[in-house]
Amino acid sequence: MMLWHIGNTTVRTPYRLRDALQVLQGSPLNGNIYGDENEFAFAKLLHDEEVLASQHIIDENLKEGALLGRKWRAALFQLGFITPQLTSKTKSGTTDPALAAMTEEIEELSGRAYEITPNGYRLAKSGIITAQQECFLRSLASYRIPSPIESRYEGNSFSPLRFILRVMQGIATARSDATLSFQEFALFVQTSSPADGVEKTVQKIIDFQAGREKAKGKARAYDRKFYEDVAAQIDRKANTLDDYADLSFRYLKATGVFRNAGRGIALSPSRSQLAALLRDEEETTLTDEAYLHALWLGAKLPTDNAASSYSVVHDLTTQLQGRGVQIQPPAPETPLPELEHKRHELEAMVLQLDEQEYADNQGDQIDEIMAWLQAIPTRGSAKLPDGRTVSIPKGEGPAYLEWAIWRAFLAIDSLCNPPWEARRFQIDQDFLPVHCAPGGGPDMIFEFDDAIIVVEVTLTASSRQEAAEGEPVRRHVAQYTEQEEKPVYGLFIAVKIDSNTAHTFRSGDWYLADDSKLSLDIVPLTLGDFGSFLASGQGRLADMPGLLRQLMIECRAKANQDAPQWKQSISSIVQRVSSQTGAS
Repeated sequence: MMLWHIGNTTVRTPYRLRDALQVLQGSPLNGNIYGDENEFAFAKLLHDEEVLASQHIIDENLKEGALLGRKWRAALFQLGFITPQLTSKTKSGTTDPALAAMTEEIEELSGRAYEITPNGYRLAKSGIITAQQECFLRSLASYRIPSPIESRYEGNSFSPLRFILRVMQGIATARSDATLSFQEFALFVQTSSPADGVEKTVQKIIDFQAGREKAKGKARAYDRKFYEDVAAQIDRKANTLDDYADLSFRYLKATGVFRNAGRGIALSPSRSQLAALLRDEEETTLTDEAYLHALWLGAKLPTDNAASSYSVVHDLTTQLQGRGVQIQPPAPETPLPELEHKRHELEAMVLQLDEQEYADNQGDQIDEIMAWLQAIPTRGSAKLPDGRTVSIPKGEGPAYLEWAIWRAFLAIDSLCNPPWEARRFQIDQDFLPVHCAPGGGPDMIFEFDDAIIVVEVTLTASSRQEAAEGEPVRRHVAQYTEQEEKPVYGLFIAVKIDSNTAHTFRSGDWYLADDSKLSLDIVPLTLGDFGSFLASGQGRLADMPGLLRQLMIECRAKANQDAPQWKQSISSIVQRVSSQTGAS
């Protein structure tokens, strides 16, 4: 029995690899990350560009900083986004003799270790989430263990992606449920391989769940015994099983083929046909060179073939028709480039239908949204009334703050713009945030019948808050104030509002290029006060848009006060409006 996992324990959020590649591609470190100094420089570059945050970099700890750089480097080359080092004596920035022989046919590669590969460049340039997911899918469709760069594993080389898909097919046949639970994966899938037999792995899962059913009332003890037994067989701690399963799930979901199902995973409906094609592909024995080429270039997917691409497009068309969309499939003889364009178009339509349904359900999720808002200030966790726990992934606090506020406005409802236009950050197929909103515009824009609310959020505190947010927030609100006919309000939300920030927003005037002046209506609100307002909406969601505008107007009416007093007045107004039970 062996224990395997996908991805790298240092980089637990796959989409951050794209951020690292974007930083690396414009740096002299591309193909030059070797030796303590350059490894430290790589980690520092990622730190300076806010891809990661490390006290070791701040303290200029060369040893620990270089170790961090090596871990990020490994995360990139394990999945084929940069080349590995194959010759141990190769110096930084010089050609690796073994790589040079393997990369002659690949135009983008020079034969140096740790330079970005074609699939790495593809990921760095991918702007939309579906394009990023396709890069991860091409990577994991190529990825095998053991391999020339994953030699710590023993046994016959296999594709974890296809093995998982085949196990899920077996589960679906055995119990009419294609969901793979977290425990099932942790205990049985990641400790098995095709050499053990897919059927045997599936049977273990079925037997485990049957035993759980008999152990009602004692399920925790039953689970604990299984974890202890499996951990003993592989000489690991029991919690390592969960740690690796969590990591693999994150990378699997980054392909877009899988989505959350409780704590487990299921196939994404929009990618189910593609998953079936991948599952049924025959695995062939590859030479080291052929394997590395596939990893660096990204696997050829079934949808690169016209017939398979048409079957996926036809399946997407059928799904949309079943959901009431009037659409016809293209002709079978449609050229591949047109089919690829159509596939992306249909996938976007499915995702938008899913997102609209998600948005429509947020009014019933206020307790959960409140739990996320409570977890964000500590970047920790919070409990729901039903006992479930929500946790902020490490390093993802800013993205989850934007996401929670977006969900809050979806719950308030009455929006005139669709949910995907209200946010400027990206979400995945589970509606979870992938990145923070990019620069150059506000985090969110919510249009109501009688007003537009431009929302900016931050976890920045102290006087740094004003320096980081004062000018951009005013500029973004001014952009909408200038072009919109409806009244425009700026809402700035932070865990704590610094008085210098509040002072900047008191007048909030903005001069245009022709020196004409715009008056801006910006209200700084603490996250706690916003949470109080949201919590008051349960049972009166229809009144909330009107109450929100009332709140903004009243707060702006007090903007002639000094900043500390204005902050107090805003809090008092929020508490009073939140306690109202009547009209908007």
